[in-house]
Amino acid sequence: MTVLVTGASGNAGGAVVEALTEAGVPGRALVRKDIPLPGGIEAVHGDLNRPETFKEALDGVSGIFLLSGYERVEELLANAVEAGVRKVVLLSSSSVVGTDTANAVAEYHQAAEDAVKASGLEWTFLRPNAFMTNTLRWLDQIRAGDVIRVQWPDIAISTIHPRDIADVAVKAFTGDHGGTAYRLTGPVALTPGEQVEIVGEAIGRPLRAQGLSRAETHDELYAAMPAKYASAMESFYGDGVIDETTVNDTVGTVTGHAPRTLQQWAHENAALFS
Repeated sequence: MTVLVTGASGNAGGAVVEALTEAGVPGRALVRKDIPLPGGIEAVHGDLNRPETFKEALDGVSGIFLLSGYERVEELLANAVEAGVRKVVLLSSSSVVGTDTANAVAEYHQAAEDAVKASGLEWTFLRPNAFMTNTLRWLDQIRAGDVIRVQWPDIAISTIHPRDIADVAVKAFTGDHGGTAYRLTGPVALTPGEQVEIVGEAIGRPLRAQGLSRAETHDELYAAMPAKYASAMESFYGDGVIDETTVNDTVGTVTGHAPRTLQQWAHENAALFS
């Protein structure tokens, strides 16, 4: 088996590259520019929005780790079928199982799921909660001081380590997980204040969270991203249309190990906050 990893320089794709290496599964990493890669992983230069740029790299590939939200995904999948690819593991989102999916984030993830199903390829969908790497959004504030302004201060989220997503992905490629959509959570739900404290412990500083009001959060969201995505975030957490508080045992059941904690992630990545 050889797996093509899209988004190989990102949080999830990079973790899949690591997990494939540890599992001894050969891989190809789709990148736009050269990055350090472990042994057994071959760099493929291309643009996920332009499937023709890496069509030849699909030859000999049996599985694709695919990200949602890119253009011409149907063309990419048709190329994969033509090349003899058998499996797709799609990184989707908890948003597609929310109580209201009429938002920009759920729509692009659902469109990707629909395209993969229509391709005829064997598929597994991963629908994770927010990533532990999202704590990096506080990086500028942490560098500036010890008081961190946090959105949705009362909402506890069971954030997930990207490597746990990757470990589930590798199991999906190497086992019998076709036709399954996995909701993936971390081991415990934590409020933003609790997350801030954990990061502070990892970097040796007494960080403290200052909760923002809904109005302040609204203004920050709309200043930071396009309005359609800001609206989606506000509905997710402000209106509660997704549940990222509940913890499940999917990571442990599929991988055989307990999900990693935010403390682990923070200590592994403490240098990023300096």
